[in-house]
Amino acid sequence: MDKKIFSGVQPTGNLHLGNYIGAIKNFVELNKDKRNECIFCVVDLHAVTIKQDPKKLKDNIRETVATFLASGIDPKKSIIFKQSAVPAHSEAAWILSCNARMGWLNRMTQFKEKAGKDKEKASIGLYSYPILMAADILLYDASHVPVGEDQKQHLELCRNIAQKFNNDYKLEDFFKVPEPLIQKNFSRIMSLKDGEKKMSKSELSDLSRINLTDDKDEIINKIKKAKTDPLPLPSTLEELNQRPEARNLLGIYSSLKEIDLEKSIQKFQGKNFSEFKNELSEVLIEKINPISKEIKKLVSDKEHLDKILENGYEKAHKIASKKIKKIHEIVGF
Repeated sequence: MDKKIFSGVQPTGNLHLGNYIGAIKNFVELNKDKRNECIFCVVDLHAVTIKQDPKKLKDNIRETVATFLASGIDPKKSIIFKQSAVPAHSEAAWILSCNARMGWLNRMTQFKEKAGKDKEKASIGLYSYPILMAADILLYDASHVPVGEDQKQHLELCRNIAQKFNNDYKLEDFFKVPEPLIQKNFSRIMSLKDGEKKMSKSELSDLSRINLTDDKDEIINKIKKAKTDPLPLPSTLEELNQRPEARNLLGIYSSLKEIDLEKSIQKFQGKNFSEFKNELSEVLIEKINPISKEIKKLVSDKEHLDKILENGYEKAHKIASKKIKKIHEIVGF
């Protein structure tokens, strides 16, 4: 195997275009490469860093698995499992939290963003979840981790934890130090209502995002109503960077067509947004509509989805339990 890849998706429900372009689309490509060994985790332990409705969480876990399958991830080629089903994740996280340093966590910018102004009311889990993320990765000796811009800092923390553990116990390479896997032709997907805010399910307006369960008419309507400026589409990257909504929509088009942003600028320069939006809608319908239909079909078969998770658990547990046993021996348990 050339690469052993680990990545996870939180079961927050209503996965959207940002999740697809930023993560799942890349998972599918990695899964297709026979040289890769891929492990994809539904990270439900991470999800409960904020309060969840228990019934909705169960449904969202299944929907996340359905989204993986509908997008093209083959469970025969990859391990798909639920994080909480494998106890070694929580146990390794505690041991690694005794190895990590407060100063490292204090530098994590994502906690500051998610906790908001009143950090005193944020959960300890939200503060320390990068250590759980490190445990997720290190338990499987992952060589590579697909990361977006907002996760680079967490992967660097994971690398620091691995190196410190190895050094503390005088072990050269017990924990494999993972490398980041940066996606090509990727543009960060922003809100359809504000080109400077990340696309998110927490935004009140459903018009701000393309959900992966949206049908053809919903996609057309949302792109039609997406915020733009009054000028024609720009002819240079420099000009585009000054226009966040135009950059976002052209970025979506480029990512789905798998072409450089510059090529999209050349194609649409000087055209009005209404013409471009028609083409963008067509591309979205071509890529997202089949996924939407398949998700809706798959979520109706809970037994099938649970079986996928059970099979994945057996494989993941076998790997993780061996690693945690070795960790026990190293620390003296």
